[in-house]
Amino acid sequence: MSDATGPGHEERELPRVRDMPAPRRSESATGGTMQRLFAWPYRALLALLLWTGVRAWQLTLISLLLNVLTGWQILEGNWFAAAVLLLGAGMADVFDGSVARHRGESKRSGAFLDSVLDRVSDTILFSCLFWYLAGTGRELEAALALATLVVSLLVSHVRAEAEAAGMALSEGLFQRLERFIALILGLAVPGAMLPALVLLAALGGITALQRGWSALHRPA
Repeated sequence: MSDATGPGHEERELPRVRDMPAPRRSESATGGTMQRLFAWPYRALLALLLWTGVRAWQLTLISLLLNVLTGWQILEGNWFAAAVLLLGAGMADVFDGSVARHRGESKRSGAFLDSVLDRVSDTILFSCLFWYLAGTGRELEAALALATLVVSLLVSHVRAEAEAAGMALSEGLFQRLERFIALILGLAVPGAMLPALVLLAALGGITALQRGWSALHRPA
């Protein structure tokens, strides 16, 4: 009988939840509240992911795949299934950076890939939503979905341009976390898509202006 603990076999020990770092606080509208509410679930999930040996780039690709499946379910009209898939995509998006930081694998290439695929995911989601809403005659909601796509890309672009100019720009009232929450609620709750899109377009626009103002008035 072979020895399971012999050479070549490495038993992985589950990290202790209390040893896991707390989630990083976001400067967005719900960042502080989410950090406090989900500190322990975050630590538990991070410990589990580290124990499984999953890599940060794998979580990034899983997030992209789940966003593609979410777009497909939106087009099929299965909005509750889309909301569940989007929740999974959001969790993978949160933990890819956390896993990379904990393993000491944070690299510019990984951050670049994550940022680019986040923009791809946003484009897929809101393009599919626009396509479905326009095809079913819901013209106002379709226009808001298109506006939200433009605004979300603008928010990210302003930050990228600021960082290229040597300015750290992380503030903003309505960021990616809030977009995920609003869109999940819009998909999961019947009749909630219109108010969710109004919120996304309006507060996203305010965030773009807020970041632009902050960048222009940041000391050189």
